[in-house]
Amino acid sequence: MKISISPCPNDTFVFHAWVHGLIPGAPRLDVTYADIDITNTLAAGSAGPDVVKISYAALPWVLSEYALLPCGGALGKGCGPMVLTSNRAGCNNDSARLSGRRVAVPSERSTAYLLFRLWAAQHVPGGVGEIVVLPFHEIMPAVRDGLVDAGLVIHEARFTYPSYGLTLLADLGSWWEQDTNLPIPLGAIIARRSLDLPAITGWIQASVKYAWAHPEESKEYILHHSQELSPEVTQAHIKLYVNEFTENIGETGYKAVVALLSRASQEGLVPKIDLTALYL
Repeated sequence: MKISISPCPNDTFVFHAWVHGLIPGAPRLDVTYADIDITNTLAAGSAGPDVVKISYAALPWVLSEYALLPCGGALGKGCGPMVLTSNRAGCNNDSARLSGRRVAVPSERSTAYLLFRLWAAQHVPGGVGEIVVLPFHEIMPAVRDGLVDAGLVIHEARFTYPSYGLTLLADLGSWWEQDTNLPIPLGAIIARRSLDLPAITGWIQASVKYAWAHPEESKEYILHHSQELSPEVTQAHIKLYVNEFTENIGETGYKAVVALLSRASQEGLVPKIDLTALYL
């Protein structure tokens, strides 16, 4: 079975057991590790993987071929994307100063960028200027070096941005939570509708449970793929992004996904979809 996930610690933590053949009855996985911008694109293609991690924001483009699985992804509170600037950009903590600025984002179909557009519509008069898509690990250096005026960051950047001398302009997760009282839906696991979806769901949930029961077993695998992050940062990353919604989205998680995509479609940012198609 072909699967594409990110090399980030939450994905490798969740899928370690299945990747290493530790889930009884689960098929062998052929894994591709790629940044979210690439996995979003893979899912939109006709020859995409059987199972793939994408942004929730990309769901409207793939639901005809793929189903949202109720597990394995990333939802939660206190874990949203952030807008960072450097002092040289002159933005400081005034979001209005992003008007007309050059901003780097990790993907044009990422949940981070979707939230950024919803937030900017309320907080940046006249809108931002040029949007530059960069792999997420290149965004903070680009802001630091003055190649862009601000950066939209995800994942472990929450823990490491001070080391780049950057300033937090906006925490979009906090904004979303205050506005909706719902968790923020970041990354989704989807599978081709032609497959045995209940079985895949069960294998992923078993892999999550194994990871929680045997946290030491996955450490070497996680660090190997974590782009030279320290063990402390990888553990903080896992603690933040792997939670009860990872095992089962549940009613609250589905409400969050519906709220995000409904608001985005009303603003014309994503295609309108039949929201009942989100439920497995």
